[in-house]
Amino acid sequence: MLPKDPNILFSLLNTRLRDFYPSLGALCDDLDEDAGELKAVMERAGYKYDIESNRFIKR
Repeated sequence: MLPKDPNILFSLLNTRLRDFYPSLGALCDDLDEDAGELKAVMERAGYKYDIESNRFIKR
């Protein structure tokens, strides 16, 4: 289960992407999460996924 607070979620996602997953798709497949929905949640919080660096960044 992922945290609801977007700032904590930001930190958690970037840590996991850096340490364990080669892409957001791989992370979402492993955690049984919808990548589009997760991106939308993060977009509303002011973050966007950068595929080249494989992390969420502040917009």
